[in-house]
Amino acid sequence: MKRAFALTLIGIAVLTVSCRQTEPAKQAPPAESALNLSIQPVNVPAAGDSGYAQLTASDRGVILSWLERTDDSATLKFSELAADAWGPVTTVASSSNWFITEADVPAVMRMSDGRLVATTYPSVDPEIEAYDLQLSYSRDEGKTWSKPFTPHHDKKKAQHGFASLFEMPDRALGMVWLDGRTMEPETADPQRGAMSVYFASFDAGWKQTAESSIDARVCECCPTAATMTADGPIVAFRDRTNEEIRDIHVARLDRPSTSQEAAGTWTAGAAVHADNWRIEACPVNGPALAARGRRAAVAWFTAAGNDGHAYAAFSQDAGRTWGEPIRLDDHTSLGRVDIELADDGSAVATWIEFANERAQLSVRQVKPSGERSKAVVIAGADDHRVRGYPRLARAGKDLVFAWSESGNGPGPQQIRAAVGKMK
Repeated sequence: MKRAFALTLIGIAVLTVSCRQTEPAKQAPPAESALNLSIQPVNVPAAGDSGYAQLTASDRGVILSWLERTDDSATLKFSELAADAWGPVTTVASSSNWFITEADVPAVMRMSDGRLVATTYPSVDPEIEAYDLQLSYSRDEGKTWSKPFTPHHDKKKAQHGFASLFEMPDRALGMVWLDGRTMEPETADPQRGAMSVYFASFDAGWKQTAESSIDARVCECCPTAATMTADGPIVAFRDRTNEEIRDIHVARLDRPSTSQEAAGTWTAGAAVHADNWRIEACPVNGPALAARGRRAAVAWFTAAGNDGHAYAAFSQDAGRTWGEPIRLDDHTSLGRVDIELADDGSAVATWIEFANERAQLSVRQVKPSGERSKAVVIAGADDHRVRGYPRLARAGKDLVFAWSESGNGPGPQQIRAAVGKMK
């Protein structure tokens, strides 16, 4: 975990310095309204040292997955939300050989026909941080799982991770991930090749129907995001130019695949906004996407000008064009964003705010017009420290929040969750 851990420390150091040295912008704040959201804690049935939360949503509800760790192994577990309470805990798998970071976590997702699919990251070569992306599926509510298989077939000892899953037409599974097959960690070349974003799809019978590159040069370890619009899937990622500009780009699949037709063609990635953030190392801070019909929303972090802020933007044409950025934070931000769309066209977004010398998980509602609600702190205002990458998902008209926290000193972390109800 040398490179991922080192880059995480670099990102945290850069952002912490930025947050402590930057004053809030001297400008009139945008108009604000009350956040009409009642947030209630929901006990999570996780035990011991639990963290690395992920949320996925389907027509049946929201699944929370997490890892429980011991000294020599990790176990992937999940629970489904029902009637504002988490259901029985189901174990997917355990291993002493998974590649684990707070930014790149496994996930469990339910397909529309009830099938479950899970991701894990078995380590291949710890010295060069090489690991594979593996999938497995269950047809019986997680009682049994298929033999793991990979969507990538390069047979390289390289990074394959930061996967984002989504359901495509005809019960097909789509996914994107960061793929390091063209990187050369042992070379003297300071650029060491380039990380890519790859796409794969599987039909309802789990036959692979696509494996292709979306973008050949992207940020090395910023999480990806993907969602389905009425016009097909879109994916967001942090691009990387030869000049080390690392802004958020979005690509679209022009012809969504079905089980009868070709996988389609991905458009070239286009910047959501020209932040022109130049940074030499990966900030480990990816975007978030949400869509309903042809409406889409994206959230992201940038520290252009050494000023860390989180933003959101809206698209009315399935990600082809984006409106002006709407700032989410009030002071400075550490990023780690997430976002969901509401029925009225607004969005609810979360981010890590740095205020009063604390990292706090905050939430607010934003509208395409630029109007914002007042921000509400969900966690981190007391003696507990927000850890990892908080998650947000929509369950009907409700919102589900999940995050990890620990005490201020060393020690285990715990999964926390809350349900937000629109008033």
